[in-house]
Amino acid sequence: MNVSLNVSKSMTSNTSKTPKKLGGAELAHQRKTPSKTPSKTPRKSPRSVPGTPSGGDRFIPVRSASNFELCHFQMTQQQKCDEGVSPSQQEMQKAMAENLHGRDINNCRVLAFQKKAPAPPEGYTNPLKVVYSQSKTPASTKGASRYIPQAPDRILDAPEIVDDYYLNLIDWSANNTLAVALGSSVYLWNASTGNIEQLMELEGSDYVCSLNWIQEGGNMLAVGTFNGPVQLWDAAEAKRVRVMTAHTTRVGSLAWNSYILSSGSRSGQIIHHDVRQREHAVATLSGHSQEVCGLKWSPDGKYLASGGNDNMLNIWAQSPGQMYSQPQPLYSFSAHQAAVKAVAWCPWQPSLLASGGGTADRHIRFWNCNTGTCVNSIDTKSQVCALLWSANYKEIVSGHGYANNQLIIWKYPALTKTAELTGHTARVLHLAMSPDGTTVLSAGADETIRMWKCFMVDPAKRKEPSESKAVTSILKKGIR
Repeated sequence: MNVSLNVSKSMTSNTSKTPKKLGGAELAHQRKTPSKTPSKTPRKSPRSVPGTPSGGDRFIPVRSASNFELCHFQMTQQQKCDEGVSPSQQEMQKAMAENLHGRDINNCRVLAFQKKAPAPPEGYTNPLKVVYSQSKTPASTKGASRYIPQAPDRILDAPEIVDDYYLNLIDWSANNTLAVALGSSVYLWNASTGNIEQLMELEGSDYVCSLNWIQEGGNMLAVGTFNGPVQLWDAAEAKRVRVMTAHTTRVGSLAWNSYILSSGSRSGQIIHHDVRQREHAVATLSGHSQEVCGLKWSPDGKYLASGGNDNMLNIWAQSPGQMYSQPQPLYSFSAHQAAVKAVAWCPWQPSLLASGGGTADRHIRFWNCNTGTCVNSIDTKSQVCALLWSANYKEIVSGHGYANNQLIIWKYPALTKTAELTGHTARVLHLAMSPDGTTVLSAGADETIRMWKCFMVDPAKRKEPSESKAVTSILKKGIR
């Protein structure tokens, strides 16, 4: 801030505008100038601009309240102190100065202004206030971010789990039962009680390639095999209900849409099965030239997404009046540069699909299936093996392979990293979400299953669950 000083004629005779040092002659000349009580009418500065208010500029000091001698004294004292005055001499000089002047000269004002500074306009914020008013202790960030444990809540052994990128070997039911395929066997783990039991075991060289629970909350589990047949099991009764022989190659992906079960095989075909009918194969889709490794129905049943080893992502629209899709794809996306296994529909925006590519692609892409456009994408720098949405926090989880074998939680739609969870020593092949949406389960090629409580809901914000209606599965009565 530039300050204009209203000085006497004797002071303006000096040619230097800002003298660096007041010498003895200048001081003697200054003392000869009589100190008079200023008149009520302020002097006009030779540089004053016409139209200046009668009160004068608030930055012009009042001469009667200014003490130029004290100013000179303090300047010369500072100079002497800089020349090497001992601390004891400084204390003595301070005491003498207080006795001579009768007051503490350090609290005296050298310049005094006639008026106070005007108040700032309404709504004005001083930009320097942030710099000088911040406390050294950071403010509390409670509520700004949640705590996400960096270690799994539980680790389960998964011996003989097949290390194959194209298979889908775990699924968590709405009844809180986890199904895991280990080689030729399927095991069920009750997350409520902790009980583990073997559901079934295939014979010979056959092994399980895919699992998927029915969505209606029943106990029906679909099992895809290496030899091609798809089996239906009633988990509550531990009984096989049906075998559907439509594929001749392994079935690596399954997806339910009410009573329609869609299965994708190594041949590239997708078959819709109506499990209520004796002739179960109601439609065959031939949109892929290689193995179908990703298959998911949208939450509202309007679209089916299929990803294949041919790097293609197809969107199939629902047939009018039917629960299965039309035979021709609505959209075929070729943006991925590797196999598309990871596909996941957004639970709060049913037309939004996330897809992840393999090692040569590494991207997660987001698609608006109402318009057929890619709305966003991000390079994860690693193979994307699985994707999972969290409705509790509007986030998406990705499971990765080489080199860190980690889980990454992304904020959507900002796509910023919320957390990175490590612990697996081999690639994270599968992800599943608990029915309450609080726990993510990851299964890796290191033959371990890890549970991460990364979406715990604040108890104060938790809504009381409504009483669930009893669901009577139509499949028990209608499957043939």
